[in-house]
Order: sequence, then structure tokens, then C-alpha cells
Amino acid sequence: MEISFAQSKLQKLCNNSKKLRGEFGPKCAEKIARRLAEMEAADSLEELRLLPQCRCHELTGDYDGCLAVDLQHPLRLVFQPNHKPLPLDKGGGLVWAEVTRLLILEVTNYH
Repeated sequence: MEISFAQSKLQKLCNNSKKLRGEFGPKCAEKIARRLAEMEAADSLEELRLLPQCRCHELTGDYDGCLAVDLQHPLRLVFQPNHKPLPLDKGGGLVWAEVTRLLILEVTNYH
């Protein structure tokens, strides 16, 4: 998939393993790098959904329209499909197999 970042600061952080380790610690930095690599390697969001270690899931409430994958508890990598218009089915649900571009929003504990 094609990966973009909502902020250039986040992109620079995620592309610099030393800074990533300094910000989140070695274990979490490794998981962030791994999740981003998994996202890039997948052809669509549906493939990411099938990786049990990611636990890719849709969010609600303040994060409606966003998705997340697990990092080191309690942190999550939050992103959204980067499509206009969004690929939706007749019922208004996201068609995961048609999502091929992601926008990385943040690393956070939203709980």
C-alpha cells in the first residue's frame, strides 16, 4: 500500500530509527517500524486485517472514520484511508479490499 503522513514531523520521526527509539523506547519503536513495513507490503487494507499481530480495527467516537493497529500497550498507530471518495459498500461500510492508500495520523493512547 501507499503510505503518507498527516504531518511532516511524524514522517521524519518514523523514518529515523534513532529518533523513534528516543521518543517511544526500543520495543515500541521496533513495533512502529514493523507495522509500517507490514502496511507497505500489503496490497490492500484487507491483507493487513488478516494479520493477527496487528489487530487492525475501525474506530468510533472522536476517531470515527479512522483505524488503528496495536503497538506496545496502550499505544496504537492511528490512520485513515487516503481515498477520495472512500470505497464504501451499499450499506456505507468501508470496503477494506479496495483501500490501497493510507494516511498515518498519530501514535497515541486513545483509551
